[in-house]
Amino acid sequence: MANVPRPLSPHLQIYKPQITSTLSILHRLTGIALGVGTLFLMWWLVAAASGPAYYAMVQGWLVSVIGRILLLGFTFSLFYHLCNGIRHLFWDMGHGYDIDVAARNGWIVVIASVVLTLGAWIIAYGMGGAA
Repeated sequence: MANVPRPLSPHLQIYKPQITSTLSILHRLTGIALGVGTLFLMWWLVAAASGPAYYAMVQGWLVSVIGRILLLGFTFSLFYHLCNGIRHLFWDMGHGYDIDVAARNGWIVVIASVVLTLGAWIIAYGMGGAA
C-alpha cells in the first residue's frame, strides 16, 4: 500500500474563535491559575505559622503591585471557575445546549465573574484589606 497523504484536520488558523471555545480554553487556564494560586496561599499560611519576620516579608510581597495583580487574577479565576462549573452542571442535566443559549450563558458567566471579582475586592478594601 502506497503512502497516501492524509488530509489535515482544520486547525486554529482555519476556525473562527467562538465564545464557547474561548471560554473552554479560559476554563482550563483558570484551573491552572487556581492550582498555582493555591501554592501562594500555602506559602502565606506557612509564613503565618513561621513567625512575624517571615510573615511580614511574605505579606509585603503579596501587597506589592505584582502581588495584588496575582491576587486579582486568583480572585477572578476562582469566580470564573465557579460560575463556569455551575454552567457545566446545567449541561450535565441536559440544559443549555442550543448554540444561542450556550453563547448567552457564556457571556453571563463572564459578566458574573467580573462582577463577583469587583464586589469581593470592593468589600475587602472596605473592610481595610488595603492596609
